[in-house]
Amino acid sequence: MSQTIQDQRRPAAVQRVNHLSHARLPRWAQPAIAVASIAAGCGLGLAAGWHSKVQWGLLAALIFVLASFAITTRVEGARQAKDRAATSVIWVSFILAIVPLLSLSWVTISKGIEVLDPYFLTHSMNGVLDAAPGGGLYHALLGTIEQVALAALIAAPIGLLTAIYLVEYGGGKLAQAITFFVDVMTGIPSIVAGLFILATWNLMLGFGPSGFAGSLALAILMMPVVVRSTEEMLKLVPNELREASLALGVPKWRTILKVVLPTAIGGITTGVMLAIARITGETAPVLLLVFGTKLINPNPFEGAQASLPLYVYEQYAVGTDASIARAWAGALVLIAFVMLLNLVARGIARWKAPKTGR
Repeated sequence: MSQTIQDQRRPAAVQRVNHLSHARLPRWAQPAIAVASIAAGCGLGLAAGWHSKVQWGLLAALIFVLASFAITTRVEGARQAKDRAATSVIWVSFILAIVPLLSLSWVTISKGIEVLDPYFLTHSMNGVLDAAPGGGLYHALLGTIEQVALAALIAAPIGLLTAIYLVEYGGGKLAQAITFFVDVMTGIPSIVAGLFILATWNLMLGFGPSGFAGSLALAILMMPVVVRSTEEMLKLVPNELREASLALGVPKWRTILKVVLPTAIGGITTGVMLAIARITGETAPVLLLVFGTKLINPNPFEGAQASLPLYVYEQYAVGTDASIARAWAGALVLIAFVMLLNLVARGIARWKAPKTGR
């Protein structure tokens, strides 16, 4: 009786804290549930006669989500269980997305490293049969660098200026028409862009196959990605920065150049690199417009030229052990090339980003 009277005399805040306290799972509970789910998924997969480890993994992921929800509901309550279930789904989705990437990287590195050496990087396939060992990809690497660089020089300024117009100046029917066509161009297949350049540049104007023709097709594929990514980054720049600059009497073009673009340079650079990464692996436009060659052609404006995606396709199509090894090595160099571009872009973005500290 005296204990009840003391509880009634306690402040309301203390009583409220007592009502809000509840049991919680220990920190090791989630890893333990994950390990148990993997074991259960593998055991049930074996018992069911499933030979695919992908099926085992999906079953283990499902068991993990359901077990986390059930155990959390039992210990912590339904509200906390819903939060834990959402977190479990996010982790499972992340793992399901990262596993194929790691698997692809491991297979490419393990198979491509066999023939990847300085000789392979500094020699072409001139005088080497596709079915025989030897040769290299210098001609293809040189062609890819030149074609991608030309495409970026064409598409990046046009895409950047288009995005600036849409965000800073556009608003009428012209801006709506440009937005519509940018959305349409985003879904254009690469073969359609190649056929367009083939019909105009090669057949109508009479130019022959060249690396520049391939760059034109790649620029068509790159432009909408640059426009969309740059447009979103410019929209994230606070309007207060623009208004402060304009209030000081700075012209609008100078505000865009000195305030808006430096603020969004990190996102813009990342968008341009994503667009470059997208076009670097395209094969169809190169096959139509560049044709490919075993020789080293440093002039992208005249004559057939090689590229890494086309080189990988041609070598893998031969089907011999030597050619397939060269194809894997070419794929590894292509991945390393894209990764290097992204690292350079991040370095430039960090260098040009506005300083926030003292």
